[in-house]
Amino acid sequence: MKNDKQSIMNDQREKMINNHLIARGISDKRVIEAMRRIDRELFIPDQYMIDAYGDHPLPIGEGQTISQPYIVALMSQLCSFKGDEKVLEIGCGSGYQAAVLSILAAQVYSIERIKNLYNSSKALLKNLGYSNVEVIPGDGYLGLPDKAPFDVIILTAAPGEPPPALLEQLAPGGRMIAPVGGSVQQLIKVTSTEKGLQTEEIIHVRFVPMVPGYNK
Repeated sequence: MKNDKQSIMNDQREKMINNHLIARGISDKRVIEAMRRIDRELFIPDQYMIDAYGDHPLPIGEGQTISQPYIVALMSQLCSFKGDEKVLEIGCGSGYQAAVLSILAAQVYSIERIKNLYNSSKALLKNLGYSNVEVIPGDGYLGLPDKAPFDVIILTAAPGEPPPALLEQLAPGGRMIAPVGGSVQQLIKVTSTEKGLQTEEIIHVRFVPMVPGYNK
């Protein structure tokens, strides 16, 4: 029965990759392989298992969601990973995006403001062997100045505009991928160049709002 269930999940994962990622323009082979290697069903509540590989967000508790696979892949592709990057993720949530990042980059620091999600994602990522991911409780608006600069900063919740403290923590040539806005949100890519910060608008998105502070 267990093998049958895993076989079904593997088939659904392949359909997700072909129908929702590759067919929609995800072409980075390392990103595709990372999405293929990770069991998304391990990062969602049991009651949503049947939808594990549907191309839509799912609730994970505490008013938060796990992003749809296409958006996870798109944001990862926009980071232009080579494999040696130091990454800051704002909003660990379920830990799924952090798991993807761990395969694509050298070191990942992931901040989570909600205590229950911090505890669960930290334990899950450790149990699954993602040793290059460090989950940290705290306020994502502040970033991690003691670990800066970062080659990549990725936000999984939407602030009204890019937080200045995070922009300051970008390394030269660094990239920030973030949803920004309120009722209307835009996914943007900010690149730190010799001429300053350059911003590119990608697509309209819908993320949970980014909230300051740490919920103990």
